[in-house]
Amino acid sequence: MSRPLPLHRGVSGMRNLSNSNDFWDSEVKDKTEKEDLDRNRASDQSYLSLRFPFRLLCPDNSPSKYGITENGFASDPFSVGSPRSRHKLTVLFLKLSLVVIVILALTGSFWWTLSISTLSRGHIFHGYRRLQEQLVLDLWDIGELSLGASRMKEIDFCPEESENHIPCFNISENLALGYSDGSEYDRQCGQGSRQSCLVLPPVNYKIPLRWPTGRDVIWVANVKITGQEVFTSGSLTKRMMMLEEEQISFRSASLMFDGVEDYSHQIAEMIGLRNESNFIQAGVRTILDIGCGYGSFGAHLFSKQLLTMCIANYESSGSQVQLTLERGLPAMIGSFNSKQLPYPSLSFDMLHCARCGIDWDEKDGIFLIEVDRVLKPGGYFVWTSPLTNVQSFLRNKEKQKRWNFVRDFAENLCWELMSQQEETVLWKKTSKKNCYNSRKPGSGPPICSKGQDVESPYYRPLQNCIGGTHSRRWLPIEERPIWPSRSNLNKNELALYGLHSEELNEDTTDSRTAVRNYWSLLSPLIFSDHPKRPGDEDPSPPYNMLRNVLDMNARYGGLNAALLEAGKSVWVLNVVPTSGPNYLPLILDRGYVGVLHDWCEAFPTYPRTYDMVHADGLLSLETSQHRRCTMLDLFTEIDRLLRPEGWILIRDAAPLVESARALTTRLKWDARIIEIESNSDERLLICQKPFFKKQAM
Repeated sequence: MSRPLPLHRGVSGMRNLSNSNDFWDSEVKDKTEKEDLDRNRASDQSYLSLRFPFRLLCPDNSPSKYGITENGFASDPFSVGSPRSRHKLTVLFLKLSLVVIVILALTGSFWWTLSISTLSRGHIFHGYRRLQEQLVLDLWDIGELSLGASRMKEIDFCPEESENHIPCFNISENLALGYSDGSEYDRQCGQGSRQSCLVLPPVNYKIPLRWPTGRDVIWVANVKITGQEVFTSGSLTKRMMMLEEEQISFRSASLMFDGVEDYSHQIAEMIGLRNESNFIQAGVRTILDIGCGYGSFGAHLFSKQLLTMCIANYESSGSQVQLTLERGLPAMIGSFNSKQLPYPSLSFDMLHCARCGIDWDEKDGIFLIEVDRVLKPGGYFVWTSPLTNVQSFLRNKEKQKRWNFVRDFAENLCWELMSQQEETVLWKKTSKKNCYNSRKPGSGPPICSKGQDVESPYYRPLQNCIGGTHSRRWLPIEERPIWPSRSNLNKNELALYGLHSEELNEDTTDSRTAVRNYWSLLSPLIFSDHPKRPGDEDPSPPYNMLRNVLDMNARYGGLNAALLEAGKSVWVLNVVPTSGPNYLPLILDRGYVGVLHDWCEAFPTYPRTYDMVHADGLLSLETSQHRRCTMLDLFTEIDRLLRPEGWILIRDAAPLVESARALTTRLKWDARIIEIESNSDERLLICQKPFFKKQAM
């Protein structure tokens, strides 16, 4: 294309080619030319303003804008007198026609796109969003590389002594700080208690066996225990195991194993039931097993649709909680030493203690007061101990004195002694509040004031008063719908928690959809080694590799409900963060298990205890607060809780999920972002923790 020339050229400089040289004629001609020039300039500006856009498409390569006629005057571009003018007019007409066609084509394409997007917007937008998402991910990767080695550095592995370590539980350090009289076993979380490294599994660690086999057989290398501890007598359930080469078996054919079933049957008869299968008909669904041994009591009741949560003190070796969790059963570290348990008042249908190691007569019965607080009205307390054996009273007056204290204190708590057989005693908590006012003055602990009666305490010091009496949830277990009907609360029941039925229904619908999506995404991977033909259904629930799920932001327990409704044989530990709304009482009243927790602190459990960790909206919740911990701190704790080859599902706002994905490289997780819905601004981050094997020294 030639270089553009001046807009006005040759007109003022043009001269007449005739022989007339008269001055006057020249002046008249100059004057006339000036007037013509002014008119031409005005028309030229107007013409150019219309023509300029088209010159970009169809540039004019002629040396001048207007042609020169034979008589020396500038020719009119719209003149049709000469063949050349007609030619130019034809070319101009073709150019204008081409432009009009292009405009019409673009307009038609635009309206066609709108019509298509209206009819099938989801499909087109879905593909576009996927392309956009991939672009963002690629940019994240590029950005990470540009940050340098300091930002991209992977987190180091912890030393070997940390493979069973739990932050916030350090007995030797607590003793050095002056804690004693049992408080050294309590949870002490300070600013330096967080772990900034990745915990490696033991040298010979193996992936746990699938249920139901894995509920009764575990790999001995996966837990910290000695052969001596295996055979040491402890609680009734603690002895019911045997060592077989590389495994610990809890399904021995000995009489000790049969004793679990007989023991459960005995408790049912003491209540007045035919057997333990009728616990549900008596209103019992959730049980808190204190000092659970190795979980054999809860394992037996699991098949009866009873959910047993084991709690016990922290133990550096031979831990009851660690072995119970390795079996895939519910358990967490908890003690009655000096602080209230992180459960709301009126949480459990039954509390069980079989040689649990707690001296209930100590500290003026304050431990029994805590039992009363977490026990629902009409609930049962079962205590099995040599102290309760009548025959032992004849030989030991001290034991008789201790037993008399517990018996009298329980009566002052308005507990009814229903039955006593051999070493087992069973009480029933009162269903009527007026029982407390009918006691003799000074005959028992007082009722907590409204200010003292905190419904959901978080490791608050033990209270020497009866709690739960001010709760709107005071309802005897025999008046509640039996399981599983109790998981579906009606409008009036929801009003106790400040909820509308529409809110719970929406949460239920979302959770059902989420479970279907999760299972369709994960089942090809989880069940990849299960023998089945292509097209067959997933294996039946008992062979489900997911035995347990840690729901870090449980809300109303919707994920738990959806998994059970889908027939998955998993149990869910529903965690309600202290930084958000507290619906833990609702979750427990629905027949699930859960706990209150601050996610800036270490969770009270051993490493490698959960098969899946689920966090829906947790990142948004935590970032909305002025938190004292980072997302990396949170993810490091998740890595500690998760067993090798376990899964992490994080659902949250797209920017937060993108940030989370950037951190997964530092944690060595395999990660992928999934679009949930085409019209949603949320994303799902699916991660898997690799199995890093430590080399034997």
